[in-house]
Amino acid sequence: MFLFLSKLLPVFIYPLGLSCLLMLVALITLWKRPKWASAAIASALVILLLSSNGWVATGIAQSLEWQNLPSGELPNAAAIVVLGGGIKPAIYPRPWVDVSEAGDRVLYGAELYNQGKAPVVILSGGRIDWKGGGPPEAEDMAQIVAAMGVPTSAILLESNSLNTYQNAVEVRKLLEGRNIEKRVLLVTSATHMPRSLRIFQRQGIEAIPAPTDFLVSQQEIDELSESWQSVTLNILPDAYRLQQTTQSLKEYIGTLIYRLRGWL
Repeated sequence: MFLFLSKLLPVFIYPLGLSCLLMLVALITLWKRPKWASAAIASALVILLLSSNGWVATGIAQSLEWQNLPSGELPNAAAIVVLGGGIKPAIYPRPWVDVSEAGDRVLYGAELYNQGKAPVVILSGGRIDWKGGGPPEAEDMAQIVAAMGVPTSAILLESNSLNTYQNAVEVRKLLEGRNIEKRVLLVTSATHMPRSLRIFQRQGIEAIPAPTDFLVSQQEIDELSESWQSVTLNILPDAYRLQQTTQSLKEYIGTLIYRLRGWL
């Protein structure tokens, strides 16, 4: 039940869901409380405009992504741990497993192995039955890293976890069960790294951040106000910026919930 509620309740806090909720309030109060309706509509509009604004979306994402930037070349470790979250199963009409934007995690994990950063790659992630279905995500990730040259003998699967906390718990069990040193390169999306890192460290794992899937680059920051064209486009509402803001807020809300549960 916690898993379901953790997916459902934040929807009404994210910009789109909150705006829809305010619009519903406006419809209900329109005839008897027109001032309330006007306030609800105005609030929904402000939320959507701010959340889809280039400066707001970039600033919130950067506040997460740039917390754990590697200061130099990543060191070697006992294992590379790749967290799931960016792979779609090979369900019709997909001809093979699909890689979404967050799938950069899998590609980067394989690249780190090919650089000789660790002798094994641990792929962590199950799959929620009521969210697309299919085999555990770890199995789908294994197909991709194998195609990128990682031998099957170097791939370890953790297929039980359904959230970040469970990722850390199950990976710790796997490391202990195979007598692998608890010093790992942790690969996940840059926005997801602050929360993930603290959870893994709470489990007694020496996790070295290896972030990828960056939403914000230095060039994108520099371009925000470099011309009137950039300023205009960043002021206007944009669906991608709205999604970017939502993704960042998801991490802040997740951090709060995990902290309240004592998971980090």
